[in-house]
Amino acid sequence: MLIAAIATGSPGRGGHAAETVPYAVTVEATGDSALDEVVRQTSSLMTLREKAPVGPLGLVLRARDDIDRVTTALNAQGYYAGVVTVTVAGRGLDDQTLPEVLEALPAEQVAPVAIAIRPGPVFKLRRITFTGEVSPAAREALGLHPGQPALAAEVLAARDRLRAALLAEGHALVRVAEPDARLDPATEALDVAFTVEPGPVVALGPITFAGLERVTERFARGRLGLSPGERYDPARLDLARRDLSAADVFGSVLIEPADTTDASGQLPLTITVKERPRHVVNFGAAFATDQGGSLSASWEDRNVFGNAEKLVLSAGLTQLGGTASRQPGYNIGTALTFPDWHRRDQKLTINATALREYLQAYDRTGVVLGAAVSRLLDTHLTASAGVTWTAEQITQEAITRDYLLLQLPLRLTYDSTDSVFEPRRGLRGSISVTPTQSLGKAGNASFLIGYASGSAYADIRGDGRTILAARALVGAITGGTTFAVPPDQRFYGGGSATVRGFRYQSIGPQFPSGRPTGGTAMDAATVEYRQRIMADWGAAIFVDAGQVSAKGVPLDGSVHVGVGAGVRYYSSIGPIRLDLALPVTRDRKGDTFELYIGIGEAF
Repeated sequence: MLIAAIATGSPGRGGHAAETVPYAVTVEATGDSALDEVVRQTSSLMTLREKAPVGPLGLVLRARDDIDRVTTALNAQGYYAGVVTVTVAGRGLDDQTLPEVLEALPAEQVAPVAIAIRPGPVFKLRRITFTGEVSPAAREALGLHPGQPALAAEVLAARDRLRAALLAEGHALVRVAEPDARLDPATEALDVAFTVEPGPVVALGPITFAGLERVTERFARGRLGLSPGERYDPARLDLARRDLSAADVFGSVLIEPADTTDASGQLPLTITVKERPRHVVNFGAAFATDQGGSLSASWEDRNVFGNAEKLVLSAGLTQLGGTASRQPGYNIGTALTFPDWHRRDQKLTINATALREYLQAYDRTGVVLGAAVSRLLDTHLTASAGVTWTAEQITQEAITRDYLLLQLPLRLTYDSTDSVFEPRRGLRGSISVTPTQSLGKAGNASFLIGYASGSAYADIRGDGRTILAARALVGAITGGTTFAVPPDQRFYGGGSATVRGFRYQSIGPQFPSGRPTGGTAMDAATVEYRQRIMADWGAAIFVDAGQVSAKGVPLDGSVHVGVGAGVRYYSSIGPIRLDLALPVTRDRKGDTFELYIGIGEAF
């Protein structure tokens, strides 16, 4: 006997009478509620009663079909001696007069349909045998053991596990036949035999590419990370496919092994790619009551020289209104990235930015030039090192100073989250140290900026709809007093990145005028509860707290606490967020509330 999995099948097989017959179905309880539910879900009499009304003959044929369907469902649960009986209007399905009886029923009378089941015993696996060479590891991967219930779905899944184990051992051309299952009703046992043709362990042969247009084959081969001669391994092929897909130039990647080995006994591969459009234009917008509105646009060339080099030209208008700004500012920038620079998973980024800011804390005009090399150390861990040169003019409290800064930022980043814009599980964290030398007319100063941040996300119910998120950050500047450090390099609190409910940069030491001074240390923490309410909508509540100190030591200063709530609309480009936050420990001249609108979660 061959084991069959539960099949949904098609609705009843018959013709249709001139009029439909209304009917009601009852399923006699078996004493096993889970089995009763399987019967209800399998029975087309139940599932199609309202969706697809039938006539007298159609009802009889549907009932007969149900016997086969429910019997198959019983087999899948290990009940191979089960008996299924269906009666319609109190008559058995073998009653030749049943269609006429149903035809004679009054138009409004509901025909009773009863499904009775005698499941019998659960059969157990007895002997599990193999024809063909199967390694001990592959046998163990089968996952079947004598004495366990003989579930059809589990036996069929075991075949797939056996094949996957043999593929992982390099048997690229392995064949595993459908399991041969034989019942022994006398002992309520099932014997299963697997016929396996493992074939040889093979190595990869020639690798050819199809679909390359502007991207060079040299880049594609280097990014692929596979070489002729290495042993066939489906996990390696899948990793290579994902690595190649991660290159921003490819929209799709398909790796297809040949059906047979070549003359040298190796397995050729064909890599079929589809390149993404080379150029793309992006637009962005955000609004917060403290920082005002912002509008941004960028133009990208994803493949400048044919090796997936990315050039980005961007421009933005900032501080469009807002209580923390005094007039609109701007930024204009460009960045050129070289992927797989000198080695795989290492990239070089060169950037330049010109900006103008009019903030309550200071006015700033500057040009920033930088270069950084980042390397992926493992799946989640990235290290980077760079150099940044900044020329800027800053006015604070009516005093204008010119600064020249040379910085060497070093950073270690960890990210195991499942989404950039809407993380539901995993961890994020970064640690950075930035040695800085301040030159120019404002005087020479050397200081070190240290910063660490982390966030965690927990999927409470496991369905991605109820998320508990937490964030913490801490920073300190050593080697320089507050006023030896340029104003833009100091720490400020308040705003969506630290403590919502407080105006941007408003938390921390202040001048007698009430404007922010900035500090040399800070810390902040957030707890946020996110809940999807419908398919496309959700809500969040949160508590933020933080402080800024001029003593160069975190966890010092006046603690500020903000609370709030928000709504989310889950669009195709990510969640659109609207948060309203209130200060619990409000400053005398502070805002009464803050409103934030943007794309993506706050963290």
